[in-house]
Amino acid sequence: MTYEELIERLDPNVYQSLRQSIELGKWPDGRKLTPQQREISLEAVIYYENLQKIPEQERVGFLDRGRKAGTDCDPTVRRSQSGGNGVDPNQFVEVKS
Repeated sequence: MTYEELIERLDPNVYQSLRQSIELGKWPDGRKLTPQQREISLEAVIYYENLQKIPEQERVGFLDRGRKAGTDCDPTVRRSQSGGNGVDPNQFVEVKS
């Protein structure tokens, strides 16, 4: 069975358990997740959410920027640097990663 097949057949209860373990940093029995376990579990959860077309706002790691989107509080935006180039220093520039 391939990784993709395994994720396709993943039971929704197992997905919820993995998601909760990532959030809490421990397994349901109380044992702490190792960094490698957290990484593998997170990859599985993200893959599952994409495969199942879970709405973006319900996915693990979703940050609702709401009314602050496009402002100084939005990490994808930074202020332009002023410097003899005629650019308004208060103008926002989108940062692409």
